[in-house]
Amino acid sequence: MSKTQRPSSARKRILETAETLFYAEGIRAVGIDRVIAEAGVAKMTLYNHFSSKDDLILEVLKFREEQFDLFMKQRMMEHQSRGLDSLRAFFAALKDWFECPDYRGCAFINATAELADPQHAATQFCTEHKRRFRDQITEIIVEAEGPEAAAVAPAISVLVEGA
Repeated sequence: MSKTQRPSSARKRILETAETLFYAEGIRAVGIDRVIAEAGVAKMTLYNHFSSKDDLILEVLKFREEQFDLFMKQRMMEHQSRGLDSLRAFFAALKDWFECPDYRGCAFINATAELADPQHAATQFCTEHKRRFRDQITEIIVEAEGPEAAAVAPAISVLVEGA
């Protein structure tokens, strides 16, 4: 393994470890020392990749969004290959996500509630994530049912968020 691969490997390990711990136990309950110990990295390694715990939180949420988007895209394609239209495939993929054994609610809602600071960069990212998710729902509804159906997107978004 080259030296250029090690940092990205360590960074990914830190992100995966922090994401698992933050989601399972809470952002405030998990300290940097715990992340370092479970990721098997030195403190300096963590701080070479993340300037602070707040920076790590933000990057974990970005990582989580990437995971969620990839999961949804893959599952929607699977469901569409079985004959479901895009709207039904979207809801089937969401059902798959909600039925994951470690599902503990929306990581973005959880983070927003736990941080309780609208100015925190991670809270602002969560707000933008929710806007992007609502836009995605709107696009899928319009694709499946036509532009006039876009009016129901906010209600569907609220229903999904309450799941």
